[in-house]
Amino acid sequence: MMTPIKTIVVAGARPNFMKIAPLMKRIAEQNSQGAGERFEVRLVHTGQHYDQKMSDVFFKELGIPEPDINLGVGSGSQAAQTASVMTSFEPVCLKEKPQWVIVVGDVNSTVACTLVCAKMGIRVAHVEAGLRSFDRTMPEEINRIVTDSLADLLLTPSEDGNENLRREGVAEERIKLVGNIMIDSLIENLPMSRQATLMSRIGLKPGKFAFVTLHRPSNVDCKESLASIMAEVERLASRLPVVFPIHPRTRKMLSEFGIKTSEGRGLQLIDPVGYHDSLSLTENARLLLTDSGGLQEEATYFRTPCLTLRPNTERPVTVATGSNRLTNLQRLATDIDEFLDGPERRGQIPPLWDGGTARRTLDEIRNASRR
Repeated sequence: MMTPIKTIVVAGARPNFMKIAPLMKRIAEQNSQGAGERFEVRLVHTGQHYDQKMSDVFFKELGIPEPDINLGVGSGSQAAQTASVMTSFEPVCLKEKPQWVIVVGDVNSTVACTLVCAKMGIRVAHVEAGLRSFDRTMPEEINRIVTDSLADLLLTPSEDGNENLRREGVAEERIKLVGNIMIDSLIENLPMSRQATLMSRIGLKPGKFAFVTLHRPSNVDCKESLASIMAEVERLASRLPVVFPIHPRTRKMLSEFGIKTSEGRGLQLIDPVGYHDSLSLTENARLLLTDSGGLQEEATYFRTPCLTLRPNTERPVTVATGSNRLTNLQRLATDIDEFLDGPERRGQIPPLWDGGTARRTLDEIRNASRR
């Protein structure tokens, strides 16, 4: 019998959970079926997202097993949080002695665990590698660049990721196009999201509402920007109902800046929603206004018209082939009107966004283990 591939899977913040869920599920299935080399896996939750609404509920909804280890790092500055993950993760690696550590996405936990592994000689597989916004003022961009420069296996969601890595001088044998792991989770959870009752509970009809999410500091930490955005959201709400699950950061800044909202006039501010409710809103919205990376991808899969309130995106395939358009405060009103007056569905689904990414990811790790 072949020796199992000893592996640690790392999850840190909410965007990671949708990416590790299909990996954990596929590992369990393949181990039970005896398909290829087995993986002996330990799940490490760094605790970067520690709010129950932002973390625990996603583990439950996605069917992710309880983490084997929770580092409990909590909040802090970029440097403090990264350092805390590193100092907490190193003893785990010393004890477990993994052959591979799988990291996903671009949060602080991703780069922190990769740095630890690079110094200890542990191989790293980066799922969702190669994405670039080309904006180094974004902490996530620094995390992506550093992680990809150190990781041993770079598993990309789309061809533009391969091109970015080649331009940066990454060896071709380290780059593998496997598709979008987020879409694995989306497809797996569609039956549950289509049974979600949030829309009926708050009186929304399919195709007859807008879905808004905002949390990035560039949008919500400046009083003038946030006030302008909320004024535009209220104008949108005069045209069709708007549901806005409000991130704790955004709610805090609205309060601090004294920005009043006209709830009850077509605008509903609600608490953060779980994954199934979020998928339901994304699939059924007439328009999505967001600054989230993941929602751009989900909207592209559903072909839901999506306006992303950011100057750039690390997921340009959602703009090139999908339903997404980048917008700004100067253009937002015009873009909203154009999208609402245009087709109800936009764009196409990119190649390999098909639900098979977790399988291809594990195949590539097995292949790399033989080298």
